[in-house]
Amino acid sequence: MNSELETIVVKTFFEKRIQERVLFELSSPKKRKDAIGRLNHHYKQTLNEHYMTEIPKPNSNYLHIATLLKKHDAGDNCYVISWNDSIDGQEMPLTSALEKAVGLGMPTLISCIPNKLIYFEAEQEFGSPPRYILTNK
Repeated sequence: MNSELETIVVKTFFEKRIQERVLFELSSPKKRKDAIGRLNHHYKQTLNEHYMTEIPKPNSNYLHIATLLKKHDAGDNCYVISWNDSIDGQEMPLTSALEKAVGLGMPTLISCIPNKLIYFEAEQEFGSPPRYILTNK
């Protein structure tokens, strides 16, 4: 886990009223899933909607999403906060992270530029899960 990167992501893209609680939960092995779980049904109350742009459908091809993120100046590597334990808390290649996260059906934040660009996939309720690019430019 990289608490410095997670702090930047939370302080930039999460609603101010819950930032400290989310940071506490992310830092606790017992509570980490609680923080990520906030991105299930209530992500519009958890993330600052001002920064969110939904990716138009069809949006389930991870390579298409990688290309879209590159147009927003994403680099080759990223940092992941995810329900998927195999990628959560990892710094990894962007395409690898997207390949494992897109279609997972559970929440994932992929930080391309910690205070500027995030890919977010919400929980799948029915149909394909909502997918967003969060930008702070």
